[in-house]
Amino acid sequence: MAKQDRVRVNSQIRSPMVRLVDAEGEQVGVVSVEQALSAATEAGLDLVEVAPNAEPPVCRVMDYGKYKYQLAKKAQEGKKRQSLTQVKEVKLRPKIEDHDFGFKMRNARRFLEDRNRVKITVQFRGREIAYPDLGRELLRRVVEDLADVGQADGDARMEGRFMHVFITPKAGN
Repeated sequence: MAKQDRVRVNSQIRSPMVRLVDAEGEQVGVVSVEQALSAATEAGLDLVEVAPNAEPPVCRVMDYGKYKYQLAKKAQEGKKRQSLTQVKEVKLRPKIEDHDFGFKMRNARRFLEDRNRVKITVQFRGREIAYPDLGRELLRRVVEDLADVGQADGDARMEGRFMHVFITPKAGN
């Protein structure tokens, strides 16, 4: 929207000479600003500077209100198609039971189907930290179970008492 505010209209145009394009899109040529403004008022429209960096600047005869409305609609349409992805986290422990593991995998699968990234975290407590292989094996199992809906962004990484891996949804889902 900031670019819209910088568009000069009618008396805001500072250049003495402009290249004029009429309401039908036809090139009129290089004329003075006064001639361009009179042509715009005759047509009952506004004189809008569409290319201020050109030499001389390009101005067009158009309905400025309608132009602003169309730009706003185009920006709104662009935002509508834009999808925001979130990172959802699923926490596991190295000695997780099968039923609990299945429950967590169903949640992770649902997150991936909703087009969100999933961070799978294995939390080590107490002396479990001495067995990082258990965590790696668990994360490998998770990646294999979710391979049909997502793929791992890299290898498992250890940060303090946590080991994690990110899984992104596959393009076709």
